[in-house]
Amino acid sequence: MSGMSTEYTGAGDPRRAIELLWGVPGPPRRGPKPKLTVADVVTAAIRLADSDDLEAVTMRRVAEDLGVAPMSLYTYVPSHSELVDLMLDRAHGELADELPATGWRDAVTAVAEDLWQLYHRHPWLLQVTTGRPPLGPNTFAKYERELTALDGLGLGDLELDAVVSLLTGFVRGAARGSVDAARVVRRSGLTDVQWWERSAPVLAGIPAADPANYPRASRVGTSAGQAYGAADNPEHHFRFGLARILDGVGQLVSRG
Repeated sequence: MSGMSTEYTGAGDPRRAIELLWGVPGPPRRGPKPKLTVADVVTAAIRLADSDDLEAVTMRRVAEDLGVAPMSLYTYVPSHSELVDLMLDRAHGELADELPATGWRDAVTAVAEDLWQLYHRHPWLLQVTTGRPPLGPNTFAKYERELTALDGLGLGDLELDAVVSLLTGFVRGAARGSVDAARVVRRSGLTDVQWWERSAPVLAGIPAADPANYPRASRVGTSAGQAYGAADNPEHHFRFGLARILDGVGQLVSRG
């Protein structure tokens, strides 16, 4: 990912976006049979985003990838905004349908882990703000599955929605940290171990940075660094945080 620009779902024409998401055909067109389908355009856009970041997904670049004139692309998707909606909903279709039948904790864990993996397959998803989610079948199915994982626990509707929001927001933030950590390794050309091997001697030569001045930070940082073999471990933080969320939901359920 070369940049971290933000895109917004729900920024295009609502009617046309919903029709495209649900495969409702547009008005008939004169002329030869179209060379492409909307699905072809979405596939090409996701391929570009996966390889070159979301900023690479312009209508011109997608058209070049498909070997068609840029203006012809607008006969399939009216603008970049609707294309982002379609990309996000397509990505949501990669999430599993089934949930473990071994209890709600396993079901919620599966939801979180599937989403964590999705963000790592498609890091550009982290650049898309979904305050207005794409109203497509895969996004509906995603929300349905998340709610199903909590079904039968006696939570009210607002509590269910809030728990899902807490869970998905946490996974998104944790995945962002993981993706950023991998990006800095690629950009710097140094692993965390190599970075620390170069940084530690310099830091040791600065009197004001004496660990005695920062006893807690020094103790905890040293323990964490030794345990992780790195300055940070995003996957550990993900699993630790997920366990705490599960504990909190358990407390909420037992209270009711």
